[in-house]
Amino acid sequence: MLSLLSTWITTISLIFGGCCSNAITLEQITLEHPNAGSVLTFFQFLLISLHGLPKFVIWTRFGPRFRPRRVPITNYLVQVVLFYLVSLLNNAAFAYRIPMAVHIIFRSGGLIISMLLGWLVSSKRYSRTQILSVLLVTAGVIITTLSASQSSSSSSNPINPYTYATGIGILTLALVFSGLLGLTQDWVYSKHGRPALTSSPNAKGTTIGSNAAPEGPPAWQESMFYLHFLALPMLLPLLPSLAAQMHELNTSGPRAEFSLPLPISLSSNMTTAYPLNILPPYSLPQLPIHFFSHSANVSLLSIAQSAPKMNETTSPLVISLSIPHIYLPLVLNTITQLLCVAGVHRLTTRVSALSVTLVLVVRKAVSLMISVVGVAQVGTAIRDGLYWVWQRACAATGLEESLSTVDWAFLGSLRVDLDAAISSLGVIFVGGPNEGKRRQEVDTRMMWTGATLVLLGTIGYTIGSRPRGVKEKEKIKGKTE
Repeated sequence: MLSLLSTWITTISLIFGGCCSNAITLEQITLEHPNAGSVLTFFQFLLISLHGLPKFVIWTRFGPRFRPRRVPITNYLVQVVLFYLVSLLNNAAFAYRIPMAVHIIFRSGGLIISMLLGWLVSSKRYSRTQILSVLLVTAGVIITTLSASQSSSSSSNPINPYTYATGIGILTLALVFSGLLGLTQDWVYSKHGRPALTSSPNAKGTTIGSNAAPEGPPAWQESMFYLHFLALPMLLPLLPSLAAQMHELNTSGPRAEFSLPLPISLSSNMTTAYPLNILPPYSLPQLPIHFFSHSANVSLLSIAQSAPKMNETTSPLVISLSIPHIYLPLVLNTITQLLCVAGVHRLTTRVSALSVTLVLVVRKAVSLMISVVGVAQVGTAIRDGLYWVWQRACAATGLEESLSTVDWAFLGSLRVDLDAAISSLGVIFVGGPNEGKRRQEVDTRMMWTGATLVLLGTIGYTIGSRPRGVKEKEKIKGKTE
């Protein structure tokens, strides 16, 4: 019982904690750097690939090789291409001033695309409930899309209609590729078996409800790994764009400063033209040394020699870090993407499709409310809470409450600018102590109306998708009870 409860708590925490946090950090990054879509895609794919690599690589006497797969590698290739395009297009749409609220709701409106593709390609037939639900979702998506254009007409910084229409076109194309990805996955599952909702060993020790497969990680982990890992080479043509976006992230916005003195003290001055009077070509490098320079005296990483203290003849070397505040939401976005994807896949192997849809609908509603109403408040509360904890800790230990620079004696002479570090946690949401996050460029009433229609239509479509036998069994069960 405790094990089952722990599993469910972990799954729900991954979905709501990981996915909602991912949406918050994604919004902050795209508000400040709307062209950073390729960087986001690259780091997300890279982290998920590195996380799964140890699980799918085994060592033999001939060296490392990939673990035997449940699905042949050729059947993954089309899925990889479609998944890569969907991820890249969804992140690229932010460069065309698509508000986060519209982005969340629009991506939930792929039912009409899936229905059309299923009818045209797979000759599927749909019930009246499903058709009405899809029309409801489509109406909600249209209202939500118009909510941004209606709001921009009265905004001080209106959206260019052509730019906004281009962004909506990109999201629509991503929905089409997502629908094709769903059809491809259904075809692969029809050939190699769909992962079971539950797995339990029978008397012979084999697994019930799962397709015949080699031992190893679950099928959903295999799919998640190969969809991301095989897509990494496709990012090679984007290397110039990735370099330009990383340069923009590294050279813009506020920065947090950290310095770490090394336990190396030198009696010679290493800042002269020729340190230790050693002439070229054997001369030592002159300090300071800068890596990934931001300006003349500021860089991401630098090594310098501090001035000697009074009555001392030696001076230590110091490593300094100047980290842009935007790096924190970038790291958090990458990590929470892994948590979100893992949570959703864990959920799909434990409950029915209806339950999965209901949980994800609630999750998207929470993300939407945080995005529209509470992101700035959340960021301010986190920052103020960290300050409050620090002040109470200082009062309890007798330390000064100043947050400017703190000397951690137990770490030697490490000095950290805690004010910059703690402020950066608030900056990722609110932009600074006295600066509020820009409001969403949407008509709130139209946005909530569209969101409600999309959520109701999604639930109705999922209910209408259940097999007729399941519905009849539930009716019989209800009568007998």
